[in-house]
Amino acid sequence: MSYPQPVPARRPATVTLATTVLLLMAVLALAYVVVGLLVVGGTVDRFRSAASGSSATTDDIDGVVALLRTSAVLAAVINVLAAVLLAVLALGVAGGRPGARVATWVVCGLGLLCGCCGLTVLVVQRSTPLRLGADDQATAELLNLVGDAYPPWWIPLSAGLSVGQALGYLVVAVLLALPAANVWFRRRPPAPSVPPGFPPSVPPGFPPAPPGFPPAPHQPPPPYPPR
Repeated sequence: MSYPQPVPARRPATVTLATTVLLLMAVLALAYVVVGLLVVGGTVDRFRSAASGSSATTDDIDGVVALLRTSAVLAAVINVLAAVLLAVLALGVAGGRPGARVATWVVCGLGLLCGCCGLTVLVVQRSTPLRLGADDQATAELLNLVGDAYPPWWIPLSAGLSVGQALGYLVVAVLLALPAANVWFRRRPPAPSVPPGFPPSVPPGFPPAPPGFPPAPHQPPPPYPPR
């Protein structure tokens, strides 16, 4: 014979830790947005200086500069949306909403996949120079200069954040699957209590409720007939 598990009076430490990790990842995403927007200006200047001695035309250089700025803005928008989503999920998980836990698992799976893919692309870009055909040799030369235009610490920072993102999603997914978290998300709200001064009673003239049935609610006495 199995007995129902007791409802925890306080949020389990595993759920609290998962909430903290989600909020920390949201803060780091916003910080990455700020740093990325601050870096793009100097990166463009260094790129133009390095590309001036190449065989590329001015239009080609302007095209790559536009690509740099567009990618920076797009990355900022995506990271802001991700930070908002992580914060909303953290609040839902802290409140014990089962739907928030399922949505967090889905986001963790997608985030883990995106983090691994981003790290792989970053490693391939740094280890293998871009090679195009003879007609696109100038474009390939410009794209190879983009990596050198970023600050020296930018690539290690991006790689470290990708690894941290993947580990964070993995930790959150595991924490929310532990038994203590299962009990927390399966809890039921307490039954409403009877207000003071209104004890449950049986109205006069009604037979008492049979065993096993809840008592009838309190009924006010009938009004006195007018004289």
